[in-house]
Amino acid sequence: PDPSLGYAFVTSMTVLVIACPCALGLATPISVMVAVGRAAQSGILIRNGDALQTAGKLTCLILDKTGTVTEGKPVVTSIESLSELSENRILQLAAGIESGSEHPLAASILAAAEQKQLKPEKMMQFDAIAGFGISAMCDGQRILFGNKALMDTQGIRYTDVNKRLETLSASGQTPMLLAVGDAVIGIIAVADPIKKDSAAAVMQLAGQGIRVIMVTGDNPITADAIAKQAGIVEVKAQVLPQDKAQVVKELQEQGEIVGMVGDGINDAPALAQANVGLAIGTGTDVAIESADVVILQGSLLKVPEVIGLSKATVTNIKQNLLGAFFYNTISIPVAAGLLYPVFGILLNPMIAGAAMAMSSLTVVTNANRLRWMKW
Repeated sequence: PDPSLGYAFVTSMTVLVIACPCALGLATPISVMVAVGRAAQSGILIRNGDALQTAGKLTCLILDKTGTVTEGKPVVTSIESLSELSENRILQLAAGIESGSEHPLAASILAAAEQKQLKPEKMMQFDAIAGFGISAMCDGQRILFGNKALMDTQGIRYTDVNKRLETLSASGQTPMLLAVGDAVIGIIAVADPIKKDSAAAVMQLAGQGIRVIMVTGDNPITADAIAKQAGIVEVKAQVLPQDKAQVVKELQEQGEIVGMVGDGINDAPALAQANVGLAIGTGTDVAIESADVVILQGSLLKVPEVIGLSKATVTNIKQNLLGAFFYNTISIPVAAGLLYPVFGILLNPMIAGAAMAMSSLTVVTNANRLRWMKW
């Protein structure tokens, strides 16, 4: 229509206004932002936006045992002397050798000694052997305290108590051997009960189609007993701390998208290697720093919640992108004058501006649905 130059200018401005990709630009970040806020309200700290989108794609989840599946607060359940020494003396020696350790099992030994008002025996030349135990010197004698593997490496025989060790392990306890010189003189058993919600969390994860594996440095019998209580089918026991990351890597090479849940210093490499690392907030700072997601309350039920939130977020992002793309696909030809030859209608730039704002508002409104969604 005349004046053609004026109408061409107005139509060009309308197209420029309505083609502004604000909605497309908002589609992903607004959904991620709302999801991170929703997670924070539930006691879940998401430190990496990419992890939020990846969590919903996990096919395999590795769970550490101590502090993750279990309470992480082990207690001494029995002390047995295999020599002329008293049970209190056995505990005193064990407390002395564990006095410099930060391991949860060491804390339980020291707590038991304190409860009985026993002063830990002074020791020298400590040598912590990751995944096995610890050695030290006391009055010129070598003292060893740890698992059966430690005794095997040092050539110390324990065949006469092997049946007793298996009985303790089968009940979910962790037996530790105390040796002086070349002889085992005592057994201290420690139990770490599973968290009340561990079994429910594992069941939810199985319902989401995720393969759950428990990885621990504990002996196979104890590990199987704990796994059975939690409903976990696959167990990898006697895995050394430095080998946990290798377990994650092997699963990834098999095509699995792997998540790792842990709380200790020895879990940090595996948390970093995993596609998504989830740290228990009650654990060590090193584990938290290595993780993409931190579960502040320490409940395993938050893990399936993270996965559900991830799936809902990705779906929401796709909805936003599809809506924004559909809006641009329809509105740009209309703004360019597609309807004019048939109906004589040209879109006003003010209406185009309002339509552009409405598309952004639609994306923001849809993203905010994540605040109230349940999964």
